Amino acid sequence: MNPRRKKRLAIITTIFVGVASVIGLVLYALSQNIDLFFTPHEIVSGKDDTGIKPQIGQRIRVGGMVKEGSVQRNSENLKISFMIYDNADEVTVTYEGLLPDLFREGQGIVANGVLVAPRVVKATEVLAKHDENYISPEIAEAMGKQHKKPEYTEEQLENKSY
Repeated sequence: MNPRRKKRLAIITTIFVGVASVIGLVLYALSQNIDLFFTPHEIVSGKDDTGIKPQIGQRIRVGGMVKEGSVQRNSENLKISFMIYDNADEVTVTYEGLLPDLFREGQGIVANGVLVAPRVVKATEVLAKHDENYISPEIAEAMGKQHKKPEYTEEQLENKSY
């Protein structure tokens, strides 16, 4: 092989290795920032198809229905904790900040945050549904036939005390 071909081969090999390294680093960086969606049952027992459970310290999205009577507010600051459930398990969500106006007990929510204990998620963001006819497809699937639209009395509708 003449020196000219050796030089071309070295350049092509260097470019190939450089591109492969950049692609590898980009994929590694993206894998660290993926928020995987879990239901409370999947956090406790693992995903049904793969059995994968989130690790403590992992960023996740968790969705479920807010359990009636579980909302606890700290009167000194904006810290709040509440439980969400699906058809099998419950998970506690802690959050510091203002909740969405549509947040209330018995409603579906999705929380972005970090798993800090086996059944505790420290949320950085809480998302609530936008009207009474909508529920997140993931939450609806997890709840199955158990989910039903909340029914309000005429008095609650008039006073907006729901």
